[in-house]
Amino acid sequence: MKVLLQSMDTTRQALLPQLKILEENYLITRYGDTYELTPISKLIVNEMAPFVETLKVLDSNMDFWGERDLRFIPPELLDRIRELDPYQINEPAISNIHELNRDFTETSASSKCMCAVTNIFHPNFMELFALWTGNKVKITMVISEDLYNKLKTQNRDDFQQLLDNEYIRFKLYSKPFDFVYFALNDRCLLITMLRKDGWYDNKELISFSRSAINWGRNLLEYYEHSSTPITSID
Repeated sequence: MKVLLQSMDTTRQALLPQLKILEENYLITRYGDTYELTPISKLIVNEMAPFVETLKVLDSNMDFWGERDLRFIPPELLDRIRELDPYQINEPAISNIHELNRDFTETSASSKCMCAVTNIFHPNFMELFALWTGNKVKITMVISEDLYNKLKTQNRDDFQQLLDNEYIRFKLYSKPFDFVYFALNDRCLLITMLRKDGWYDNKELISFSRSAINWGRNLLEYYEHSSTPITSID
């Protein structure tokens, strides 16, 4: 009882009625002045913890999540959205809208690998690729069919140069893209999503947590599984 009162910062008079309700519903068992969870309540708590963690992720930026098109996330990973915590939502200034997130570019330069699934090609990608491959960073790029067609018609020489680089792998994802891009390296996950109305407002989610990076790897595996290697330009 003493531990309960201290952790909940309450009084015995206020807590006892609540404990009685839990006891009457077979959720706790009382032994003198000590309380223990019943097997039933342990089942509930095991389900409650992920739920509370999910609420924590969503509630801190409910407008952001409510406006996003989340269809690009497979159900099994959407159920694990809590693993993105802690994260930040950034909205780059208009002057930086064509540049990749600085934290991501810097951490990529010191990573063993950088992976991205993308529907866009940043103007500074060639410069960044040169920097990263110069540091022997292994790069995997899964690109949309629209982006592939654009690269081979409008940036053919640059694209061929990237295909010839031993540190870079390109893969083609021919199914519809319902997001802008997501990218990860050894230390960071970066996601830019579309809004439900189909518009892009350049807000980005970034997380440096180990659980978020692992979640991002699973998302990458999902898209790689349905992609085919690009070894030459058609």
